[in-house]
Amino acid sequence: MVLDRYITIETTKPLVLGTFLLMVIFTGYTAAIKLGEAASGLIDPETVIRLIGLSTIIALEILLPTALYLSIIATLSRLYRDSEMVAMRAAGVGELRVMRSLVFLSVLISVLAGIISVYGRPWAYRESYRLEAEARAEFDIRKIEPGQFIELQDSKYVLYAREVDQDSGRLRGVFLQTQLGDKLQAIYAQEAYLPPVTYGEARSFELFEGYGYTLDRKSTRDTTLKYGQMIIHIPPEEPDTNYRRKAEPTHNLFQSDAPKDIAEFQWRLSTPISTLLLAMLAVPLSRSAPRQGRHNSFLVAILVYIGLFNLISLARNEVEEGVIPAFPGIWWSYLLPAVLFIILMAWPAWRRGKH
Repeated sequence: MVLDRYITIETTKPLVLGTFLLMVIFTGYTAAIKLGEAASGLIDPETVIRLIGLSTIIALEILLPTALYLSIIATLSRLYRDSEMVAMRAAGVGELRVMRSLVFLSVLISVLAGIISVYGRPWAYRESYRLEAEARAEFDIRKIEPGQFIELQDSKYVLYAREVDQDSGRLRGVFLQTQLGDKLQAIYAQEAYLPPVTYGEARSFELFEGYGYTLDRKSTRDTTLKYGQMIIHIPPEEPDTNYRRKAEPTHNLFQSDAPKDIAEFQWRLSTPISTLLLAMLAVPLSRSAPRQGRHNSFLVAILVYIGLFNLISLARNEVEEGVIPAFPGIWWSYLLPAVLFIILMAWPAWRRGKH
């Protein structure tokens, strides 16, 4: 129908614009962090761009439902303000009919958010962890900034250089700290060289003209040496085998009985539900008198959004800690918003009946 098409188009416009703006804000924030790491030589620019893209995919799980919720609020608030809703009511078109016009768009965004949550988000986390691990192993010593402490291989090695020759890769005024079992080794060198390596390769750190100190934490058998040349062999970066539930495939979480895995699994499945619930709540929350400003509607809508998000987060934390079992899990947190929706929809009829 014409009405369905009109409401859908008017809602899609702020939805597309809102999603784009939210992505720009989030991407800018992520870029500021990642570019700082690139400036210090830890990550190359190409990897930074890929990490920013993956972070944006992860964020879409939240950005899409948020943009849909706010776009419905913005569209219906304008219809109220311009008295178009009054004209629709006079023609027999109520809120339930308006909600029906939004069903296709809401279901579409819910399915898309669900696919991202169940498949896209864990894949993006896996790729991010892989890229970051490779970037740590493949960093070029010539790109580091002088006067900064650089951690290698998950802080197993700490490197500092007072000067860096960008052309030759030579370092001057070098400090290197390593862990040798129960002993701490601190090495100073007037000059050092660490050739670029690729992921999975070992490297040799050549140091010239300096001193080495080995400190025994369990005894007083500390040693000091003076050297003209020292070569330290750094083993290749080990593959990342740490268990990260955010990157774990959804079907693996389904088979797990660990509380934190259950909470993560239910969170992923609940994304389409929360998206639809927000879209439904946006309809009664958009009510306002003709020619009334939209600020009141947005203020209440934002407060409801924050409350719903905090409620779901609370339920998720309770499941992770084992306080709440797998059932009801986090699902009980959706009952209160559903009850709020029913109350808001019945409120006008109740007031008319009372008068």
